[in-house]
This record gives sequence, structure tokens and C-alpha cells, in this order.
Amino acid sequence: MHLTELKTFLAIIDAGSLVRAAEVLNVTQSTVTARLKSLELEMGQILIDRKKSGATATAAGLRLQRYANTISDLWRQAKQETALSERLQSVCNIAVQTDLWLGLGKRVFDYMHTEFPEVGLSVWQGSQKEISAWMKDGLTDIALTYAPNVSPSYSSARIADDQLILVATDTSHPVRFDPTYVYVEAGEEFGQQHAAAYADASIARINFGTALLGLEHILDVGGSAYLPKRIVDRYLSCGELVELSSAPKFSRPIHLIAKKSTSSSWDWVNSEDTINKVLVS
Repeated sequence: MHLTELKTFLAIIDAGSLVRAAEVLNVTQSTVTARLKSLELEMGQILIDRKKSGATATAAGLRLQRYANTISDLWRQAKQETALSERLQSVCNIAVQTDLWLGLGKRVFDYMHTEFPEVGLSVWQGSQKEISAWMKDGLTDIALTYAPNVSPSYSSARIADDQLILVATDTSHPVRFDPTYVYVEAGEEFGQQHAAAYADASIARINFGTALLGLEHILDVGGSAYLPKRIVDRYLSCGELVELSSAPKFSRPIHLIAKKSTSSSWDWVNSEDTINKVLVS
């Protein structure tokens, strides 16, 4: 089995057809077909269901897909580390949940960049699900996420709580029954608490999966939303947003997770005082 065959297999799934996969990979369709046939022969399974309407993974293909993604990512990481210049000793792969990059994630990156000049840095933003998958496959050295650690190969610490406050573009917006209210996903616990606090309210017309998208929307067209205070502070200061202070407030725990095998030389991830210093600097 060759890595090019796995990459071709993944490209077919992503593209939804052998023709489009060939275009993405910049090879001929016959090359894509040959690589797929070679992989299927070696695996002893039909991996792609080919129809006129497109190409989709079979049950066996879906099982292989996860391993193929892991192998591809590990190969990328191996190439990255073996290509390090002489002045770099290692690479730190930092995973940051999208809404945590502003402020917190950037501070972790800046600290590593300043204090560990011998370490190369690679930053990946992703969803909670993506970061959990990266940790499960051992591809992440440090993760800043709302999800607590569930892997014994990682250590974790609850480093802060995001304060979720109701903000609006002006004071005319009501706390309850605002037709321009935007619901921003902030985890299962927030969802339950929000439902209890607003049990008499109808479902919001607009929903966003990240606070940054919700913030951008209400700044563009007006409205109200629950957003992390650290993200909206500067908009509150300049008057672009106002806090509806009579509304209920919520909090969301933030976790710093570190791979034990690679972060042992970074003492700060195990020091509460240093973590606090990093995050408030």
C-alpha cells in the first residue's frame, strides 16, 4: 500500500467522484482508477461505490477512512519534524477551538513563541469534535478547548470560565422575545441552562455554531446574542454593543490539555501560577 493510494482514496470521498478527484490531484482519471483498484485489491474490499450520480464510500471504505486520515496526518507531521532546521529541536502542535483563539489561544502561542525559540509551532483551529479526534490520534501536543480531557495520555486543567453575557447593538432590544435574537451554540450545559431560563421564549430564527460568526452577524445587521465577555469587551468599550445587564448570565469552562509525552519539558503547562500568568499577560 502506498501513501498516494490512501490520499487518492480520501480525495475521491471528499470530491464525490473520480473525475473531480483527478482534477484536485492534477492527475488523469485513469491514474485515480488504477490507484483505487490497487488499494481495493490490497485491502480485499470494495471501498468506493461508483455510480453515475457520484462516488461514495462503502461500509468498508468508511471504516478505512479514519485510519487513512490518521496515517496521512502522521505522515505530514513526520515530514514536518524531520525537515526541522538545525536551530529547532521539536515541533509543538497547538489545537485551538475556534472561539478560543482570540485572546486565550493567541496568548498561549505568543508565550510559546517567546519562551521556547527552539520549538517550531503549528497552530490548528477546529471544532470540539475535530480537536477530540486529533487528540485521540495523538496529533496534538497542546489543546485549548471547552471539552475536558478524556485521554490518559493527556493532562488537563480547567484554566478559566468564559462568561457568557447577553449583548445587543442598542438598548432598545428586549431581554425576552427579541425577534432579532441570535442563538449562538455554546455547549450542552449552556443549551440546557438557556432553555430553562427562557422556557417561555420561541426558538431563535438564526443560529450560529461559533461566537465569532454570531458577533459578525449582529454587528452587520443588528440584534442580540449571548457571547463570551472577553470577545465583546472592546465592542462594549467603544459603544458598538451594549450589555443587557438584567439578563441571566452563564459560564462555560475552558480547559488546557497537554500531551504528557511531549510537553514534559514545558513546565508551564503543569504550573497553575505560570498558566495564569500566560493567560492574563
